[in-house]
Formats: sequence, structure tokens, C-alpha cells
Amino acid sequence: MRAVVDCNSFYCSCEKVFRPDLWKRPVVVLSNNDGCIISRSDEAKKIGIGMAGPYFLAKPLIEKHHVETFSSNYHLYGDMSRRVMDTLRNIIGEDRVEVYSVDEAFLDLSHIPADQLKELADALRDTVYQWTGIEVSVGIATTKTLCKVANHLAKKNKAETNCVYILDTPDKIYEALQKTEVNDIWGVGRKYAVKLMDNGIATAWDLSRIPEEWASRHLGGVIGARLIRELNGKESIKTDKPLVNKKMIATTRMFGDAVSNLRDIKEAIATYTSRAAEKLRRQQGAANVISIFVVPKEKANGPRFSHGPMLSSSVVLSKATADTKELIKPALLMAEKLFEDGRLYKKAGVILSGIVPDESIQGNLFTARRNESRLLMDTIDNVNFSMRDDVVKFAAAGTAKNWKMRQELRSPRYTTRWDEIFNVS
Repeated sequence: MRAVVDCNSFYCSCEKVFRPDLWKRPVVVLSNNDGCIISRSDEAKKIGIGMAGPYFLAKPLIEKHHVETFSSNYHLYGDMSRRVMDTLRNIIGEDRVEVYSVDEAFLDLSHIPADQLKELADALRDTVYQWTGIEVSVGIATTKTLCKVANHLAKKNKAETNCVYILDTPDKIYEALQKTEVNDIWGVGRKYAVKLMDNGIATAWDLSRIPEEWASRHLGGVIGARLIRELNGKESIKTDKPLVNKKMIATTRMFGDAVSNLRDIKEAIATYTSRAAEKLRRQQGAANVISIFVVPKEKANGPRFSHGPMLSSSVVLSKATADTKELIKPALLMAEKLFEDGRLYKKAGVILSGIVPDESIQGNLFTARRNESRLLMDTIDNVNFSMRDDVVKFAAAGTAKNWKMRQELRSPRYTTRWDEIFNVS
């Protein structure tokens, strides 16, 4: 058997952990630059606040019902996610936890007797809440897809399920698949859901009855066939291994406010280059090519603005590298060439490609200097990882950051900043 443990309204739950006054109040969390709603508490869902909708459209409803609103606080969410996953590993074993996303993990329960599954699920739910303050739902079944079906039903009626749902008999599986609409099935996107419903397939049970050959032709080839097998209790989606050899690494952000001067553009490009280089070193790689782009903000009709055509440039490096200072220099030169005085810019990004293993770079007379550079980069990475938020950075990244992401409603970073630590009076 397998399980999926999914945090309930994770971003909102993280905010509530440090704000007990919000425990039964509606809460929403906004996306980058406070643009859209990306997390809603159960109370916010009940008053009709939609998911992924623009914040400005929902603002009248939010103000009417006194909904507490937060900007994304990724330092807090990342740290709370680590605590949840560490708790699961502590309970079930290091090698039996597959982290699927920031708020979700699959567990291998093949060593647990069938008559102990309910007891274990309750223990997982209660221990995670006791140790971290985060509420989770647990779905247990024979395959990952059926686990997701079980988890969906566990969340759908929390009062009845107490956030635990186990599919351990044919009758329970049949009932669960009948209750699950095709658009709620893991791996079935909006386009495929419409296609299935047009063909009279409305529920997960209907989908499980169709031939694998039909699914292979109409639902993405082997992926569709696997989905049918998973719904029928035949494990077909294996444990994913971490992706350690990315062929391309990109760091890109929308600016909090449009910028018009070269200094801000260069600071943003230097910052994004540093972050991309850190990701590159994390996978022990080196890049042969660095590319940058900027996106202008141009007037359309009247006072409205739209994005202009993306402006980009690339440089093939003389040798593959993961050294931040060796990547920043060509990046800033490209930024100077792309910049046009008098224009507003809304977005920028850096892309590293032509990635090879760092150990494959041929040595030369300057290998000793290269090793010193690697030691410096590793030291900077370690300091920034422990302290967060680029405590040590290159001067080119600047300090003012007029271009930085808008986070006007961000809560304190309670668990990663001494000066923002939670105070109990």
C-alpha cells in the first residue's frame, strides 16, 4: 500500500500557525507581486473566494468579510515544508518518503500490516499537527493515482473523514471512483477533462472502464494507459528520482514596479545570475552558454499598458563554469547592449544552458585557482543557505532593489530571521 500526505491549504496554514487569532477566520495568500490568489483557507472558500483569480477583482468580497490577506512568504513556507517532511521521515523512515511538492509527499507503506493502516494514518495526521501546527489529509490505496483519489475525498468532507480516507477493498474503491469527477483526477487536465466528458466519461469509475488502447490514443499515449492501470489498482507510476541533471536553468521574475534606468536592470540581472549559478552548483554542473532577456512595458490604447516584444541576447563562454563572478560579467555586458533609454521594463531573466558535469571540465595550469574559486562559491552558498535571502552577494546585485517583487502584505519570516522571530508575551 501507499499513502499521500497533503497539507491542507498549506500557505494559509503556515500563516495561521503563528497567528492563533486567525484560526477560524478566512485567510488568503497572494502570488508574486500580489497579483492572484493562490491559497485559500476553508473559511475563505465558503464565502465564495475563487482560486487563481485576480486579487483586485476579489478585493470587494475580501473587504466585506474581513478576510486576512498575505503576500507570499516563501522563506516561511519552505521552512515549514521541511519540518513537515522531516516529521514524515521520522515516523515512516527516510527511504520511504518521496517529496512530490512543497506541501505533498508519497509514502511507501508496503511494510505496514493492513489492520494497522488506519492507526498509522491517524498517527501521521496527529503527529504532523502536534509537531508543526500544520493540518494534513491522508489518502491510502494501492497506487499513487488511487491515493490521490482517496486524499481528495478525505479533504472534501473533513467532518466525516477526519482527513483520512483508505481504499482497501473493492467496494470502497468502486464508491470512491463513482464519487470522483474526471476533472478531479490527478493527471487529467482541463483539456482532457472536456474531451472525456464529450465522450460520456464523467467519473473516475467511467474512466477506469475504458480500454487502455483508447486511453493511449486519446490521453497522451503511454501516460493515458498508465492512468487506466492505476485506477484499476495496478501500480504503474514508479517512485520518481530527483532530477539532478537539468539541461537548462532559468531564473526570471516580474518586477514589483516597472523600472526605467540601467542600474536597476543590471542589479536585477546580477541577482538572477547569482541565483541561477547557485542552482547550477547544487547539481554539480557548469554552463557553456548564458542568455539574458528583458521585457519592455509599452503603452497600448489610452492609459493601458501591455508587454512589448522580449529582447534577448546570448554568449557562448570560453569555458564551462559555475562561478558566479565569471557569469555576471557577460550578463551585465549583454544588459547594457539590450537597454534602451526612455523605455520602461517590467521583467527580466537569466538562462544557463549547455550544462555539463563540473567534473568533466578539463584541467589546465589554472586548476589551482579554479579550486580556490569553487571553495569561495561553496562558502557563499553555505552562508546564504543558513542565513537565507542572499546575505553574502556580489556588489553588482546592489542593495536598493527598486525592482524587487512586490510583497506589501508579507508576514514576518518567523523561523528564518532572528529579527523577525515570533514573540510570546
